[in-house]
Amino acid sequence: MQIQVGDHCPSFRLSSKPGTEIDMASVIGTRKFVLLFMPLAFSPVCTAEVCTIRDRWTQLQPAGVSVFGITVDSPFATEKFRVLENLPFPILSDFNKDVSRMFGVLHEDLKGMKGLAKRSVFVVNSSGIVTYRWITETPSDQIDFVALESAVASA
Repeated sequence: MQIQVGDHCPSFRLSSKPGTEIDMASVIGTRKFVLLFMPLAFSPVCTAEVCTIRDRWTQLQPAGVSVFGITVDSPFATEKFRVLENLPFPILSDFNKDVSRMFGVLHEDLKGMKGLAKRSVFVVNSSGIVTYRWITETPSDQIDFVALESAVASA
């Protein structure tokens, strides 16, 4: 299954750090948000991506959006990544790959590495509907931040 524009965002729970979970059921339908799937924390392209979002945070905030990064790394790694990069949003651990699979963004095999998330982004409006999606098969491709900001503004 692959989540499409117009679909209702499915609910899920993921750890943001050891011992702390975020239940997206409490977010969906209450505010707009971005789900930012990344192959691996600490990789050069993923680091550049989250740091660009961090550095453009002031452009996103007038739109009243929340951002949630998602990787298949452990909650220990995702929290360390968030702290080291001074990110103002959580990086969620999809260690069991259930959410990446649910959204249809799981590389079963990427150059011998099994089960990495595809670099992708979903914008969900305050009614819980996916209004924008972008998915790449090539992990070195970077998201279009201007298109993302536009999608957030119009969600």
